[in-house]
Amino acid sequence: MKAKKFMSMLLVGGIMLSSLVGCGNTGSSSQGSESSGANADVIKIGGIAPLTGDVAVYGVAADNGVKLAIEEINANGGLLGKQIQYVVYDDKGDPTEAVNAYKKLTSNDKVDAIVGAVTSKPTLTVTPLAAKDGIPMITPTATALEVTSAGPNIFRACFIDPYQGEVMAKFAVEELGASKAAIIYNTADDYSVGVAEAFKEAVEGYGTQVVSFEGYNGDDKDFKAVLTNVKSQGPDVLFIPDYYNRVGLIAQQAKEVGITATLLGADGWDGVIGVNPDAVEGAYFCNHYSTDDAAEEVQNFLKVYKEKYNEDPVSFAALGYDAMKILAAAIEKAGSTDKDAVVKALAETDITSVTGKITFDENRNPVKEVSIIKIENGNNTLFTKMSL
Repeated sequence: MKAKKFMSMLLVGGIMLSSLVGCGNTGSSSQGSESSGANADVIKIGGIAPLTGDVAVYGVAADNGVKLAIEEINANGGLLGKQIQYVVYDDKGDPTEAVNAYKKLTSNDKVDAIVGAVTSKPTLTVTPLAAKDGIPMITPTATALEVTSAGPNIFRACFIDPYQGEVMAKFAVEELGASKAAIIYNTADDYSVGVAEAFKEAVEGYGTQVVSFEGYNGDDKDFKAVLTNVKSQGPDVLFIPDYYNRVGLIAQQAKEVGITATLLGADGWDGVIGVNPDAVEGAYFCNHYSTDDAAEEVQNFLKVYKEKYNEDPVSFAALGYDAMKILAAAIEKAGSTDKDAVVKALAETDITSVTGKITFDENRNPVKEVSIIKIENGNNTLFTKMSL
């Protein structure tokens, strides 16, 4: 993917980079750099993201979104009359690396707040540390339920795993009229398990029969035994809450064994049309936003993102952008970078951005609509928006 190409260019030779975010004197972004400490002339924002490794495509996208938001803010005068300096470390999708990144950001770089981490496992290892230190932290994309429970200073820009499952169950019943549902999930992945269980409980609550609820191993390549069993049950819908690369393989094999059920998925599907569009034609998945949403915020974001990165932004990019915008609005409202003041302002968030109108509930999870995407003619198309 282009994101991976962009990432590899940044990391060639393992050289640590320090470059301007955008053109002119608009603030700085350093990757894996060391700092002498706090600087009264800038506001320092830390980033933790997988810029290399198996989930780098997500981390690069989220990081691109954060940097774009910072570029816009700095070009418009910055925050509290200061430019934002962004310092980001690569966690490689690994919890231990995420902890190392957090310690560098807080001990060496003395950041005022953190955007990150990106995936759930690294985020869950970092949030207890951030909670203890009281530093404002917002993850763009970690959907695991427990993420924000670490402390009152931990927020997220994305909806949570159970919410995805519940909304997709509602969609399956109310929009598709499903009376029988099958679910297959990755037993080695907390995200997949959590969304699958939420969908199962919710769809059964609507009176729909779950005819198959089966797990597979994360390293599996052949899913035909599980899928053959699913076919024998005759479901109306087959829910597959996993990431796009594996979904493309499963969908192809589902087609090969003759499954005619409508395929459904969650936000991990974002990118699947780049893997196997034919196998997922006619399928639906939920996402944080849709590129064909006519909302002004969405279309403006698409325009500037494509101009900067020469590709369409996936949802992780939109959420990285929104997370930074949410944090910036809170710092502006607080009138300082005082930790407690910023956390209080974050809790009072009420803004409209790329992924919708955003407020926070008592658990610091965003309250917003979910975009239901239909895959038509090899493209992602906004079908509807839903909430519970």
